[in-house]
Amino acid sequence: MTTQCNPQTLAFHPLGTREIVAKFDGGQITSDAGGLLLRETEQITGIIRQFAACFVDHRNPEKTEHSVYELLSQRIYGLALGYEDLNDHDQLRHDPLLAVMVGKQDPLGEQRAWERDRGKALAGKSTLNRLELTPVGAHAKSRYKKILAQRDRIPQFFLEIFFQAHEQPPERIVLDLDATDDPLHGHQSGRFFHGHYRHYCYLPLYIFCGEHLLCARLRPSNIDGASGALKEIQRLVTQIRARWPNMPIIVRGDSGFCREPIMAWCEENHVDYVLGLAKNERLIAEISQELAQAQREFQQTGQAARVFKDFT
Repeated sequence: MTTQCNPQTLAFHPLGTREIVAKFDGGQITSDAGGLLLRETEQITGIIRQFAACFVDHRNPEKTEHSVYELLSQRIYGLALGYEDLNDHDQLRHDPLLAVMVGKQDPLGEQRAWERDRGKALAGKSTLNRLELTPVGAHAKSRYKKILAQRDRIPQFFLEIFFQAHEQPPERIVLDLDATDDPLHGHQSGRFFHGHYRHYCYLPLYIFCGEHLLCARLRPSNIDGASGALKEIQRLVTQIRARWPNMPIIVRGDSGFCREPIMAWCEENHVDYVLGLAKNERLIAEISQELAQAQREFQQTGQAARVFKDFT
């Protein structure tokens, strides 16, 4: 961010013939210089540029100063640097380092078309807001929101990035399913109170393979945690096997995903699964001896004990 410079200088006792002077004209100083590593990653992988291809821009090119790629880059880099709110960009739009990361040829914003925008190389919160809230039916004649996300292409984008990260097919693929809370602090559409998390939230579904995010679905919280998971598993397995036909695939999740439709589909389609099972009286009775054995081992060693049992 731009520093508030003090024009005065302080002179100290010299060191031999060398003058020692303190000045306050450090110029542009930033605490986010590590963001340049993110820029280097993007230069090598082109992940954000590929993501930008999932959008259709109906704006008039002659009246556009910020491309879709630049808007997405600004928002994504801002999130990565810890600036979650769109309001942060009222200040960030002045930041020349972020402008460099985004790829602005005029990082100081001195050549902006409108006088009121000069000194602000990047987009403000209102422009970014229009990007994020463009409705599904937006078109060229829409008044403000004209950048349309192609929802059928975005899920494929995550999987394509995963494929690009592997020069050779992996030995196996483990799909980790998870549902977690996304806390809400306003009255957003789809807002519900969740008894487990004890606050109002969304309940997004995530599917990872190692460190790679393959699926992220925003959902309301008044649903079963496994809602929609089977559809996403079917999509991912189909697309993965289209690329790697004989790939062993394992679905893994906690007891929130231990649902008959998921297990039945996996068995019918040669997909292994490891799912937690919530305890109940019949299950506890079935493994009572193993529970007692684990307890004895813990009392003897003081270390956590794990005992396995197979049964139908």
